[in-house]
Amino acid sequence: MHTRFLIGLVVVAVPVMYFSWGGLPWSRKVDYNADVKPILNKHCMGCHGGVKKAGDVSFLFEHEMLEPGKSGKIPVVRGDADASEMIRRILTDDPDEKMPKNGTPLNEKEIGILKQWINEGAKWETHWAYKKIEKPDVPSLNTFSNLFGLLNSGDKAWAKNEIDHFVAKKLKEEGLKTSPEADRATLLRRVSLDITGLPPTEKEVQDFENDKSPDAYEKVVDKLLKSPAYGEKWTSMWMDLARYADTKGYESDGGRTMWRYRDYVVKSFNEDKPFDRFTIEQLAGDLLPEKKDGFPVEQNVIATGFHRNTMTNNEGGTDDEEFRTAALIDRVNTTWEVWQGTTFACIQCHSHPYDPIPHDEYYKYAAFFNNSRDEDVWDEWPKLRFYKGEDSARFERVKEWVRKYDPKELEAKTQFMKVVEPKINAHNFVKGDQSTVLVISYYGVKDKGNARIPQVNLTGADNVLMNIGTRAENAVLTLHLDKLDGPVLSTIKVPTRDTVIVAPITKTSGKHDIYLSLVSPKAPEEWVRISWAAFQKALPGAGQPGYDQIITDYATALTRPTESMPVLWEGKGDFARKTNVFVRGNWMVKGPEVKPDVPKLLAPLPKDASRDRLGLAKWIVSRDNALTGRVIVNRFWEQLFGRGIVETVEDFGSQGAEPSHPELLDWLAVSFMDDYKWSVKKLLKTVVMSATYRQDSRSDGHRKEKDPYNVWLSRGPRVRLSAEQVRDQALACSGLISGKMYGPSVMPPQPDKIWQSPYSGESWVVSEGEDKYRRGVYTYWKRTAPYPSMTTFDAPSREFCQSRRIITNTPLQALVTLNDPVYLEAAEKLASKMKTRGKTPEQQLKEGYRLLTFKPIEQKSLNVLMKVYRDALNEYRQKPSEVDSILVYGKEKSPELAALTVSANVLLNLDNVVTKE
Repeated sequence: MHTRFLIGLVVVAVPVMYFSWGGLPWSRKVDYNADVKPILNKHCMGCHGGVKKAGDVSFLFEHEMLEPGKSGKIPVVRGDADASEMIRRILTDDPDEKMPKNGTPLNEKEIGILKQWINEGAKWETHWAYKKIEKPDVPSLNTFSNLFGLLNSGDKAWAKNEIDHFVAKKLKEEGLKTSPEADRATLLRRVSLDITGLPPTEKEVQDFENDKSPDAYEKVVDKLLKSPAYGEKWTSMWMDLARYADTKGYESDGGRTMWRYRDYVVKSFNEDKPFDRFTIEQLAGDLLPEKKDGFPVEQNVIATGFHRNTMTNNEGGTDDEEFRTAALIDRVNTTWEVWQGTTFACIQCHSHPYDPIPHDEYYKYAAFFNNSRDEDVWDEWPKLRFYKGEDSARFERVKEWVRKYDPKELEAKTQFMKVVEPKINAHNFVKGDQSTVLVISYYGVKDKGNARIPQVNLTGADNVLMNIGTRAENAVLTLHLDKLDGPVLSTIKVPTRDTVIVAPITKTSGKHDIYLSLVSPKAPEEWVRISWAAFQKALPGAGQPGYDQIITDYATALTRPTESMPVLWEGKGDFARKTNVFVRGNWMVKGPEVKPDVPKLLAPLPKDASRDRLGLAKWIVSRDNALTGRVIVNRFWEQLFGRGIVETVEDFGSQGAEPSHPELLDWLAVSFMDDYKWSVKKLLKTVVMSATYRQDSRSDGHRKEKDPYNVWLSRGPRVRLSAEQVRDQALACSGLISGKMYGPSVMPPQPDKIWQSPYSGESWVVSEGEDKYRRGVYTYWKRTAPYPSMTTFDAPSREFCQSRRIITNTPLQALVTLNDPVYLEAAEKLASKMKTRGKTPEQQLKEGYRLLTFKPIEQKSLNVLMKVYRDALNEYRQKPSEVDSILVYGKEKSPELAALTVSANVLLNLDNVVTKE
């Protein structure tokens, strides 16, 4: 009797609680973001959004939909759908008035939603992604079946951490169940590939399988997170976002020294640099206050290589300002895509058609980046110079001299020697008689030629520094003030090779035009080439013993070629630029001037924030910024599961995909920022420790029907390895891979005639020694001809930022793993390894499969491999001369090893091998 009473009480209580907490199911109010916005985007925004405002009607901003249109009627009258012009136009039969014009009519359900929304007050909401993040409550897994938590069973027993609570709740709503944990070998291979990008070793698998302690898996995860390979794996992801390459891009695509930026990223991930600091250094490392001798910490400046990965156009006849502007626009779009996950690029030409971001806000944001000193010049200034040997000694001598005689000048002189800024690039000279542009960006002048340098601030300047040279003897360059025959400012004997000269100028103040005139009577047809000029205060200590030598050291240090890399450097004072709106996105049609600011859609820039890249970077990672935390945790989630919680990793706007687990996304974002203090390692550990991540990846009929793409995470991830991982795994499993880290990019073997460099004559010179076998992250990346196996496995060319690689499956991929020299060598090495593991071909093939997957091979698969082996063996026995064509890397030559190599090559191509299960 007592039991019946309890059951009856539950039967009554459950529906009562449901209606008390959730309201009546048929009384749900219309949700603007979930129900209304998709209809407006689909049917209305094309004509009534940011791009067009047909009839002066727009639904992009709240106030616009409440204002009368061209007809004088109000589109949306809150509380009265029948009085709303929008509804009247949708329902009318008049073809001239019916909306949407020339579009698909709304169906009854959509009309009903709009009418209900208006009648309920037409409540406007900010898109979910732009709302301030608050940490949601973790769902309880206490249910009637586990006596509200008294029994550790069902989902409560399955869950390992908070992630699993959110996932289990969603699975229950979708009528799905969790999957059991993957076997230990599979799980270890999965987590090793995910954290380090490399498969585990045999010993690591054995140790994990034999470790019966309750924290065995956690110990493995901690070890992987401490591995140096961890930083290399996650750098591969970041390189796509940073559009990292070892070349400049565009048509000629010449080489560029950027590897120090790549190494900075590897080190940052390995030391678990807080992600907010990682962000600030890349966007504004040159502006950070930490300095030595007035110069920012070198690593912080190297970090700004993130935005010097933009392309430089060295093609003759191009406009440098046009391509400087292209680089500026790329920086704006990349910053938004990487950290804000929104399609900001379209606002370059017009207001956003689907999100409330006006056209001018694009250029206010661009103003933060517009003062960077790069100008699309051939030699890519500004560059951070790395002095070595005697040049380093000169650099230090000059610094010590300045520190001794005028410490206030130390910052300016140190900065100039390190980045050669600020200076006037010669492509800004206004050409006169007998002058032209040489090698794209340099100013060239002949005898009796002249030019003008407009509006130079000479206040405080004692010297002119100029990078100048010629093959003509006795050429003299004269600088005049304000006009071609004006007062002489300086007379310079032009050196007969490219040299940085330091010449005194007549003391003058204010801004003046400076005219250059050349006299070269001995070789009037010979060009004098000028790269840049700078007007500076003289080095202190004039008249002191050794002063002339210090001047020589200063000029020599600037003249000598040094290792260097492009970096960002802020132009200030006279070198700051004004920013204007580009009318319809055309850089040649300037609209109103704008000042740096962030879109009103998001939290405002703090009043005390600096209006430069540093202020912007701090705002991006501020707790109030709604997007950053969500976007970044979604990126890391996508790398682990093959699909983001928001599938459109690059687009969190109203046209992007809705999050599959919105509360989980917010919980992860807040945990990342607040609890983990932006620690990527802690974030990744939380995810891979979850039961959700550990699930077996195998599916069944029910899951295939209800969750074919694993959106609801009813099973573990099964994803094809990345381009870098496919190659790295082949090298690792065959024993070829090198653990060497850092340094210039390498050129591993690739098929012949991939590189065609008609401009520079550069060729792919295969690296020697262990450099041939280094990880994919160190491979030389040429934008116009990327490493072919990378491209075939969906790596981008990196001309622009790419948030995710769309995974394809084409026959070309099999052709790579079966024919590329890297995989042929790996197959031969693997075959030699297999030969020592078994006496019979069958045993050897079983071992080969186990070495690659850590699983026993199924008999039917073994039968296929045996056929491959026997066919190859017969072929090589009949044609022994063919053995040398397959065995080209080792000393042993036999039909048996050749056949085993062919079989190993097939193994490396198996789906189970190139897939993370």
